[in-house]
Amino acid sequence: MTILVIEDEPKTGDYLQRGLSESGFVVRLTRNGRDGLAIAREEELELVVLDVMLPRMDGWQVLAALRADPATEAVPVLFLTARDEVQDRVRGLELGADDYLVKPFAFVELVARIRTLLRRGPVREDELIRIADLEIDVLRRRVRRGAATIALTAQEFSLLHLLARRRGQVLSRALIASQVWDMNFDSDTNVIDAAVRRLRRKVDDPFQQKLIHTRRGMGYVCEAQEPA
Repeated sequence: MTILVIEDEPKTGDYLQRGLSESGFVVRLTRNGRDGLAIAREEELELVVLDVMLPRMDGWQVLAALRADPATEAVPVLFLTARDEVQDRVRGLELGADDYLVKPFAFVELVARIRTLLRRGPVREDELIRIADLEIDVLRRRVRRGAATIALTAQEFSLLHLLARRRGQVLSRALIASQVWDMNFDSDTNVIDAAVRRLRRKVDDPFQQKLIHTRRGMGYVCEAQEPA
């Protein structure tokens, strides 16, 4: 499967090319938007990984051109945004991106999203996640429980988002570390446990129904459990 990576930052581009190649993909890498668009029009591609800030032709223009061309309108595009800003994500999705990631991102999540797009075709992440009375507005990064608005740090939001979008699944500490921090933590570290405690103080402690649960020796799960 051939993936086109359009990324002008040398280290990031090389990292993506190497990592995706090692993951079993054929990777074409280009450093500017105009060349990337030309390659997309000339070659058979399964997916495009597209940066926003590009020379010669930015990511917005490339994405719009891809969607306006019958030859490329159905090619899945995974959009990379350099800054965690609502308008970037909204604009990318409105222009026709199939998914997005905010830099910096965990490589394992990038590969998982790519494989999902390739397996199922164009799919977009839920813009609104609801679990019981918890509501997460993904694009605007807003969290509410019932009538209460909950203020979270960027890291706390990323942790809650991970738990919520994989609701019902027990996530190990190692997986959480790689997804939220893009790091490998020793098994005896309390970094993950401390982060979950801080999140619970805001999301669970003020409310009767608890949504973040510990599975001893396994990890954490977000779900609305039935009363015992």
